[in-house]
Amino acid sequence: MDLYSPTEADAVIIGAGPVGLFQVFELGLLEIKAHVIDSLPVVGGQCIELYPDKPIYDIPAIPVCTGRELTNNLLKQIEPFSPQFHLGQEVTQLEKQADGRILIGTSQNLHFLAKTVFIAAGVGAFQPRLLNLEGIEAFVDKQVFYRVKYPERFIGKRIVICGGGDSALDWVLYFADRAASVTLIHRRDDFKGAPQSIAKMRELCAAGKIQLLIGQITDYKTQEDQLTEITVTDIDGNTKIVSLDDLLIFFGLSPKLGPIAQWGLDIDRKQLMVDTEKFQTSIPGIYAVGDINLYPGKKKLILSGFHEAALAAFAAAAYLNPEKQIQLQYTTTSPKLHKALGVKPATFE
Repeated sequence: MDLYSPTEADAVIIGAGPVGLFQVFELGLLEIKAHVIDSLPVVGGQCIELYPDKPIYDIPAIPVCTGRELTNNLLKQIEPFSPQFHLGQEVTQLEKQADGRILIGTSQNLHFLAKTVFIAAGVGAFQPRLLNLEGIEAFVDKQVFYRVKYPERFIGKRIVICGGGDSALDWVLYFADRAASVTLIHRRDDFKGAPQSIAKMRELCAAGKIQLLIGQITDYKTQEDQLTEITVTDIDGNTKIVSLDDLLIFFGLSPKLGPIAQWGLDIDRKQLMVDTEKFQTSIPGIYAVGDINLYPGKKKLILSGFHEAALAAFAAAAYLNPEKQIQLQYTTTSPKLHKALGVKPATFE
């Protein structure tokens, strides 16, 4: 797929967080199929990256669920509509064309011609927080990695993992019996991961299967253009040299508005201005839902995003079919929606 043979789509959703996933559902009920693009390698947005196992209490009719559970339930809900996901790539281009369609390009050189676009990018595209050492960027995706795409690459290697959250701990546990050696580095002896992961990590430390160092990487050495060792400095200024083959960095993710700022949309305080009837941006056919949008009275709540997604879907249906009257149907009683969802209609005694 390239610029000269873009995929044609009725709808492209930018962002695979909870609101982006629910946007798939609302569009599906109106017979609009969607492609979904996200800069992260997995769906779920902030719910998965920032608080996968922390409880959420304000989803209607669900007293409590984790970010992971919410994401899984939304994925189950949209299964009947078979959305196509394009993950691990950022939307770098969005341009309105002469025929009214929107040309979309991604960092992986995918291109779409969409009739409608839904920006559900939360607070922007998530980018990894980088290791702040001069010159270290020369080793990124060679010996320094911020994401693990191919775990088999690190088997049998001396690896150092930096971070104190779920990602760092999960990979420590995964590689403990697969790598030649595993060293975990965190700036303090206090971790934010799942309790069971922290407990297992400490068991491995006690058994001598991994090494835990409290401190920060302050320097590195190379030999023949290869990263060979790092210096770890603790809070008292004591240093330790660690030899390594690969360095995995999990300092978390930070949101950046990124290319969205260059798309010609009305922006206020790094958010996209929309109306409250259609949740349309300043460009017709482009809608913004969830934390990325701004309007009077805006509240950054997941349930608010769900409401916005529903109204945006109806607006898009009218935009796509201006001569057709869009009927409001209910999933409780509509045979058409029952068929779309693959469910049997309820019977009432």
